[in-house]
Amino acid sequence: MPAERLVVIGGNAAGMSAASRARRVNPQMEVVVLEKGETVSYGTCGLAYLVSGVVPRADDLVVHPPDYFRAERGIDVRTGHEVLDIVPGQKQVVVRRGQETLALKYDKLVIAAGGAPAGTIPGADGPGVFHCNDMAGALALRKFLEERRPRTAAVIGGGYIGLEVAEALRRRNVEVTVLERSATPLEDIEPEIGQWVSERLARHGVRVEFNAPVASLESGRSGVGVVFGDRPALQAEVAVLAAGLAPRAELAAHAGVELGPSGAIRTDDRQQTNLLSIYAAGDCVETRHLVTGGFAYVPLGTTANKQGRVAGENAAGGNATFPGVVGTLVTKVFELEVGKTGLSENSARAAGFAPVGVSVDSVSQARYLAGKPLRVKLVVERESGRLLGGQLAGEEGAARRVDVLATALGARMSVADFVHLDLGYAPPFGPVYDPLLVAAWEALKQLGRRR
Repeated sequence: MPAERLVVIGGNAAGMSAASRARRVNPQMEVVVLEKGETVSYGTCGLAYLVSGVVPRADDLVVHPPDYFRAERGIDVRTGHEVLDIVPGQKQVVVRRGQETLALKYDKLVIAAGGAPAGTIPGADGPGVFHCNDMAGALALRKFLEERRPRTAAVIGGGYIGLEVAEALRRRNVEVTVLERSATPLEDIEPEIGQWVSERLARHGVRVEFNAPVASLESGRSGVGVVFGDRPALQAEVAVLAAGLAPRAELAAHAGVELGPSGAIRTDDRQQTNLLSIYAAGDCVETRHLVTGGFAYVPLGTTANKQGRVAGENAAGGNATFPGVVGTLVTKVFELEVGKTGLSENSARAAGFAPVGVSVDSVSQARYLAGKPLRVKLVVERESGRLLGGQLAGEEGAARRVDVLATALGARMSVADFVHLDLGYAPPFGPVYDPLLVAAWEALKQLGRRR
């Protein structure tokens, strides 16, 4: 009897995690990965550092080349293979390889198609316009920067990818203007944290235009004209699209796979879609949000790897589950660390909670060691005192502390319980009253409860 065949669409975080896990769970299973690009298993989150030159070579971001998976893991990785269609009734995918189109049968299928640059802007495919969402895009942008040496750039989008790209461009002495459609940098950031981010950008010469949705891009001899609002077009020698990610779910939808309200694939906690034998994972799927209890689109590399592992195990006959996320994110804006997890005040209110927000300023070390400023914002539910979310900013200590908040959210802790956490203390790492606990005490005061 021939071995079962697992076909995986997409060869990056979720896809290779699925393929590798399936191979371990069922060594007899034939595992085929179809990747339309030429590179698999690379660190997407490091692409901005490749653009800046901090990471000198593209190979430095590659975890393993295709030949490694073929020789060492027995996984048939096929680069340059683009899936055009999924035909569930015949259990096959239609694939384009160069000029050839072929059909490939599967017994189990994992869709790990990832995400694409969000939004459709007229002129986005013109010369001088780039994105930094995949290896090919980042390398094309870097080549343009090194060969043409532009002096001015427009970055469309002020989310974490956009700000990382802005920093990368400044490292190459490019004058940068960020165009952000909302009133603050970084999606769903608290005003208290966003203020510090804006100040840091200005300090490093990054100009930001808020409330500036881009209507079109007009490429010409001297560069790109960026049209936004009723103002004159912004002229730049290069433009970078960084307005977030949208799920690549068109193939799945055409095959009858159910999508959620976000447009991403809906799965259960086993990463199973509504179609038998078809699983999905990574930036093309929705996931359960453990604070709201609903589904959300949270495209992050950590989530993609975990979901891919679950999908691969179950496709190979196992029984793994992925419970969901609390939406934890850390990024770096020049020297400033920024961390967020759970819900902001606005998103908590939109989710039906009655939130209370508390902000405190503290320091990252004991004051006699000249600790650096650290700002904490907590969001709690008024009636129950349950912790709903938190954000931090500072030059040190913010990124590691957000993990404490993420753990507390996963445990559905109240601030009354949180204030008693036995956190580590030494003067080089924080004041004797940790900033997180100080914020929790302040929240209890606002709730009118005793500590």
